[in-house]
Amino acid sequence: MSYRGLKIALVVPCYNEEAAITLVIRGFRDAMPGIDIFVFDNHSSDRTATMARAENAYVIHVPLRGKGNVVRRMFADVETDIFVMVDGDATYDASSVTKLVDKLIDEHLDMVVGCRQTTEEVAGAAYRRGHQWGNRMLTQSTLKIFGGGFTDMLSGYRAFSRRYAKSFPALSEGFEIETELTIHALELRMPYGEVMTPYGARTEGSESKLSTYRDGLRILKTIFRLYVSERPFSFYGICATLMAVISVFISIPIIAEYFHTGLVPRFPTAILSASIMICALLSLMCGLILDNVTRGRHEMKRLAYLAIPLFIQERESLG
Repeated sequence: MSYRGLKIALVVPCYNEEAAITLVIRGFRDAMPGIDIFVFDNHSSDRTATMARAENAYVIHVPLRGKGNVVRRMFADVETDIFVMVDGDATYDASSVTKLVDKLIDEHLDMVVGCRQTTEEVAGAAYRRGHQWGNRMLTQSTLKIFGGGFTDMLSGYRAFSRRYAKSFPALSEGFEIETELTIHALELRMPYGEVMTPYGARTEGSESKLSTYRDGLRILKTIFRLYVSERPFSFYGICATLMAVISVFISIPIIAEYFHTGLVPRFPTAILSASIMICALLSLMCGLILDNVTRGRHEMKRLAYLAIPLFIQERESLG
């Protein structure tokens, strides 16, 4: 079966979601009857896989723990035109799936993010304390570095084109995968969009696997790592500037004394200043070299992205 002539696959990362997985499958099947549902069981210790099979969903086991590892398997194992990814906790609105897919098709986008929208009545139950503030802080930090116009970078409800899914390297292991998904689209300048979707509390018996501080730090670490690898000239340029300023600041008394007396009595300070300046120049050169390497890597990723047909039908007609 298909939707608007295209194959749509719902890919659901799950870890111990037996209390909610049935609601997720039934909700999306009602909202889009032609959708294929794949549940990726991340080595659950409960009956998640059994409950999914009872609803006639495809179940694929992923032994490596972490949402990033699951997403890697999702994009590698599933062959479809459009991927719809949603968490298996039944907090996202299944009826919004047609809005995400329609926007992706009609506007020829590569990614559509379902931005979470809560009412005052359920906001406290849907978000733990500090999560909304942390989401805004992390989203704004990413946009300041990489640009773009995302409003909910950490949403787990997204629709992807085939080109996006098959060109995404998926290097992250855990919940920081949403950050990598966002930055991948920004770095390759892919067309993307957002759709506001209702977001509710978890069902009774379902527990969040997200650790506020541990996973927040991992996301910050991912942002920093991607900043260094994707913006090397900016990063090493800042380091070079700081070292150059320190070097000049240290050398000012030495230069002033030299012009006054013609002597350089503090050789250790002079050597330290010169060494820091050399390090600044080396940092600048590293930034220039790595910037060219990054540019070449972006070109290769872009070519790999363009080599993938947008839809399976295109590939079959070319064959």
